[in-house]
Amino acid sequence: MVVRVRFAPSPTGYLHLGGARTALFNYLFAKAENGVFILRIEDTDKERSRREFEEDIIDSLNWLGLFWDEGPIRQSERIDLYEKIIKELIDKDLAYYCFCSKEELELRKQEQLTRGEVPRYSGTCRNLDKQTVLKRKEKENYVIRLKVPEKIITFKDFLRGEIKFDFRQSGDFVIAKKEKEPLYVLANTVDDHYQGITHVIRGEEFILTTPKQLLIYQYLDWQPPIFVHLPLVLGQDRSKLSKRHGAKSINEYRQEGYLPEAILNFVALLGWHPAGDREIISLEEMIKEFKLEKLNKSPTIFNISKLNYFNRHYLKTKKPEELIDLLDFSTYINNYSYEKILKIIELGKERATTLNDILPSVEFFFKDFDYSAEMLIWKNTSREKIKNNLEEIKKEFAKIKEEDFRAEKIKEILDRLSGNNKGEYFWPLRVALSGKEASPPPFDLAEVFGKEKTIDLINKAIEKL
Repeated sequence: MVVRVRFAPSPTGYLHLGGARTALFNYLFAKAENGVFILRIEDTDKERSRREFEEDIIDSLNWLGLFWDEGPIRQSERIDLYEKIIKELIDKDLAYYCFCSKEELELRKQEQLTRGEVPRYSGTCRNLDKQTVLKRKEKENYVIRLKVPEKIITFKDFLRGEIKFDFRQSGDFVIAKKEKEPLYVLANTVDDHYQGITHVIRGEEFILTTPKQLLIYQYLDWQPPIFVHLPLVLGQDRSKLSKRHGAKSINEYRQEGYLPEAILNFVALLGWHPAGDREIISLEEMIKEFKLEKLNKSPTIFNISKLNYFNRHYLKTKKPEELIDLLDFSTYINNYSYEKILKIIELGKERATTLNDILPSVEFFFKDFDYSAEMLIWKNTSREKIKNNLEEIKKEFAKIKEEDFRAEKIKEILDRLSGNNKGEYFWPLRVALSGKEASPPPFDLAEVFGKEKTIDLINKAIEKL
């Protein structure tokens, strides 16, 4: 059997972490089993589906590197197929037209609740004759319902084992608004069959839909796929994951400066874990290790700190050459060579959590800055001592040839001058060159600024003192 799986989002919103996780697990399973990964856009909801959401889903998957083998297949282009299946179910007397209004249905629902019953469709239109149906179809609105047996069925979920569902509690359910307007429960089932889907890997929220879909498989004499329902992703307070927990769309994370490698690594561990205790794992390594049996059965917790940890790791592994095109220098005055820009990126990324942190952390290279004279003072060192130390540094720097003004040489001088009192030299120079208490080492800053600019900034600091 060739494994065939699909990621089937509805373009009614942007791609979020939960959807990305579903896409990733389907992708990993397909690649691990030399199977086929399909992208299907379930856009039959005309009111809520929007092209911008579809484009976001596609762009986000491409950015993450989750490339599909077939697709994108759009349900809106397959309406004739769904209509054919709906008519087949009606002709076999397995589905029927229902003319009950929303008001009627709500009234019966309230009556059932008052009697302490589980709300379910009472079957008012179940046995209408064909002539009555034809007449009412011309004048009234209708939906199409599937006839449901009065029994309990049991189905097997790959992760959860046997699950029971009591159809006596559900009643006949709607499969389409009209012949050309199928609902998810029908269109999704039809597509899975005709696209040869072998495994349906999706979120736990679809468990209650599964028995309804299995009934359609049974009525049409189709072989159902293996169902794998992924556990929920919860917030830190164990409630349903939402924006208040820090969850955002994939594109929002991208705009905030997160890397695709970090997102994938983070999402993969929301319900799965590689062998051993390691947490850092590439997409290629995931494919080698991925097994459905290793998926968690219990809910997993979203932790933004963990995502930040992964992003810091992957940022540090990136070479400046890989990051330069991802950073926006347009708001900065750029008077540096390409080599120095790479050096600036290297210095900025050391303390960065996201791409967006890099340039602001080294903006003193591009903008004028100021600071108080008190910032230059190291602990209890006297103002006069700090001033003399800066004069000493300036004097030594002036002796260095421009082409030799490099971090190694500068550090060598600072080490010699400071001896056992490094703070009295390194600290004021750091502040003088950055205006900050926390920055890259002053010898690295001096190299980027160059000899002339470095001495100018030291003079500024001396004047402040």
